Amino acid sequence: MPPTSKSTASSSLVAVTRAVPGEVDIPGAEVRIAPAEPQMTRGQLLEFVRGSAVVVSMFHDRIDAEFLDAAGPQLRGVCNFAVGVDNFDLAECRRRSIAVTNTPDAVTEGTANIAFALMLAAARRVGEGDRFVRAGKFERQGNIFPTGWLGVHTTGQTLLIIGAGRIGRAVALRALGFGMRVMYVARTAHPDFEQAPIAAERIELDEGLRRADFVSIHTPLTPETRHLIDARRLGLMKPTAVLVNTARGPVVDEKALASALRAGVIFGAGLDVFEFEPRVLPELLECDNAVFTPHIGSGERKYRELMTAMVCANARAILAGERPPNLVA
Repeated sequence: MPPTSKSTASSSLVAVTRAVPGEVDIPGAEVRIAPAEPQMTRGQLLEFVRGSAVVVSMFHDRIDAEFLDAAGPQLRGVCNFAVGVDNFDLAECRRRSIAVTNTPDAVTEGTANIAFALMLAAARRVGEGDRFVRAGKFERQGNIFPTGWLGVHTTGQTLLIIGAGRIGRAVALRALGFGMRVMYVARTAHPDFEQAPIAAERIELDEGLRRADFVSIHTPLTPETRHLIDARRLGLMKPTAVLVNTARGPVVDEKALASALRAGVIFGAGLDVFEFEPRVLPELLECDNAVFTPHIGSGERKYRELMTAMVCANARAILAGERPPNLVA
C-alpha cells in the first residue's frame, strides 16, 4: 500500500507516484515517495497526490481534471518521468496554470538501444530460440543445420524511421554500423537526417513501408498517429520485413498486427509498448514471430538516474517560482 497522504495542503510537498532510481534531491521540500511495487490503483493515486504542490508522475498516470482536482488548488506543477506527455490533458493543465515538464534526451540512448535489440531479436528469432533451449528441445533435437532457424539479415538492408526525433536519429546512427540505408517519415524535413553521416531519404509513409526491410516507430501518440500502422499499412510491407515499436502502443493496431504475424504478411515484430498496456492481446502473445519487452526502453541505470535528476531540477524550479528547464506547457 502507498504511504498515507496528509489531509492538509503543503506549499512544499512533492509527491512522487512511484519509487525512482537515484537520489531525489529537492532541498527544502517535503518529499513523499510511493513504493515501486505494486503500482497504485487509480483511487490510491488520487489520494496519494492530495495536498501536493508538485507531483512527479509516471507515464502510466493519467493527468486529467479528476487528478488535478484530487491534488488540490495548491498544485503548481506535474513533472512527468518520461519524454511523452500523452497521459496529460494539456489543455486542462494550461487552463489551471499548472506547469508540465518532461525528461527529453535522458531516454534517447536507452530507447534506441532497446529498439535495435528488438530489431535484431526479431530478425534472428532470438525469442523463439530462447524458448526452444529452455524447453529442452535443443538437447533432445539438436540444431537443424543448415536449413533450420533461418532469419532475415540486417547488413545492407533498408531501415524506415517513423518519427525523426532524438530517438529516431539515434537508431539511424546505430543502423550505419550495419551498413543500412535509412529512410525517414516526418511532417517536415530534417537536415540532420539528410546530411552525413546518416544521409537519409525523406519519404511518404506508404511508399516507405513498401520499400523498407525494417520499420522502427518513434512518433509520439496523437489523435493523428493512433493506429497509424493498421491492417492496410501492414499489408504494404514486405513478407520479409520486421516492425519495431518503442514509441507508444496505440500507434500500432495490435489486433491487425497479430493477424499479419500469424498470416506471414510480415516476418516479425519487436514491441516494447502495447496498445492496451499492461494488458497484451492473447492472440499477439501466441505469435512466435514476435518478441516483447515490458516497456523498458529507457531502462538503463545511467539514464533512469538522469531522469530522476531532471524531474528534481524541474520540481525545484517550480517550487522556487522559476521557469523549469524542461517545460512542456
